[in-house]
Amino acid sequence: MDLVERDFTATAPNRLWVADFAYVAMRSGVVYVAFVIDAFSRRIVGWKADTTMRTSLVLDTLEMALWTRERAGIPAGAGLICHNDAGSQYLSFAFTQRLIHAGVDASVGSVGDALDNALVETTIGLFKTEKIRREGPWKTLADVELATLEWVDWFNNARLHSACGRLAPAQFEQQYLQATSNPIETASIKAGAVQNREASRHARGNNSPAR
Repeated sequence: MDLVERDFTATAPNRLWVADFAYVAMRSGVVYVAFVIDAFSRRIVGWKADTTMRTSLVLDTLEMALWTRERAGIPAGAGLICHNDAGSQYLSFAFTQRLIHAGVDASVGSVGDALDNALVETTIGLFKTEKIRREGPWKTLADVELATLEWVDWFNNARLHSACGRLAPAQFEQQYLQATSNPIETASIKAGAVQNREASRHARGNNSPAR
């Protein structure tokens, strides 16, 4: 069941994850690189590179995402949706059972429709443009793994993202977590947003033509 229906907005971390994997050509063979991305901040919370696209590829990526959030003190669980395409790896018994065990709701897009998983497709496109095509050709799995590690670290901690108010994903998350852990700061942020909306409304009123 598609619980997302192409709405990739999230109001907080661990509300919506999106998952998929990419193909990276080597001089002799192919490497598959899987990702799990938090839709709130666009942060890559899990990834894995492998020479096969068996269920272990996506399952290990999910495990890394769960571990990453647990280690950060914001464990995944009830209220989280993990959205992916209808690939056999994501529909496997092992992957589905791991989601259930973690308390995560599974969401599956329709077959053959990239728009149903557009957010992760966009991130994969950036990965290929900014790293794979720019620095290839690639010789070994180890080369691709190292390149992916470097790019994910840069993407999460240094790359500015328009959806994050021109902040890096990690910085955007940290700002949110600091605000929500401080009731006074959270109230101040909300009050400022209300004032900005009121000021904007007032300005539009003053600029309206006289009747």
